[in-house]
Amino acid sequence: MLKGRHLIEVNDFNLQELDEILTFAEKIVENPAKYAELGKGKLMATLFYEPSTRTKFSFESAMMRLGGQVIGFSDPKASSTSKGESLADTTQTIACYSDLIVMRHPKEGAPKWASKYSDVPIVNAGDGGHQHPTQTLTDLLTIRSLKGRLNKLTVGICGDLKFGRTTHSLVKTLSRYEDINFVFISPEELKIPKYIKDGLSKDAYKETDSLDGIMPELDILYMTRIQKERFFNEEDYLRLKGYYILDNEKMELAKSDMIVMHPLPRVNEIATEVDKDPRAVYFAQAKYGMYVRMALIAKLLGLEE
Repeated sequence: MLKGRHLIEVNDFNLQELDEILTFAEKIVENPAKYAELGKGKLMATLFYEPSTRTKFSFESAMMRLGGQVIGFSDPKASSTSKGESLADTTQTIACYSDLIVMRHPKEGAPKWASKYSDVPIVNAGDGGHQHPTQTLTDLLTIRSLKGRLNKLTVGICGDLKFGRTTHSLVKTLSRYEDINFVFISPEELKIPKYIKDGLSKDAYKETDSLDGIMPELDILYMTRIQKERFFNEEDYLRLKGYYILDNEKMELAKSDMIVMHPLPRVNEIATEVDKDPRAVYFAQAKYGMYVRMALIAKLLGLEE
């Protein structure tokens, strides 16, 4: 039963509960109009202390497509935070007005802290470089819909693996399924954190700095951008931002049924020429994100089909 639960990390839910969300999302994909009144009378608050386009818009469109309404802010300067109000007080206040709170925050652990002060479900929409659980739900639905399974896959994850919260969430979750092998592709400075690798068996992953050399092995290539906002030194960012660029030449090395995913936004790590390749699914992935968030909202609010 997911009603009333918080979602701070994907591992807050067991595999059966994840399957329940994904299965419901697939039903919504098949017939969105059937669920257009499901959230009527419900109110979702979006508290975004950090910029966002896809996550914020997809949550808001998900709630509206369920028939619910949205309040919130996308700039903490427009809230009482600018007056010195604590996160705890903001959370308790907004919980009085809404049925569900979606929070993005630059500080790791902030949504978890907020959940201690909320009587309504809190959903972590990204906390610093830590976790991004609803992006992972998006990724799982995309993989399950396009590959037909969530097991027996070789998944290459490329780019910023040090600060990339989407990759941290994805690895921790996919590793719970059978026969998932990871290839971590990054420069030395952006290697995936030790605490993530410590949760994997030694034969479940390998690390490399070569994208070309690993392409033929992959069932999924998950590209990520080098995140300027996570760097303290602009020189380091400029040096690393063009380290990997996926183009048509590299795509020729891949399997005919490999899919390319990306949480977006991209900067220059995927050339626009790749967009025309049927294996490039990152814009479809963004749409799956709306559907899976519709399913999640419905489950957390205990709405009946």
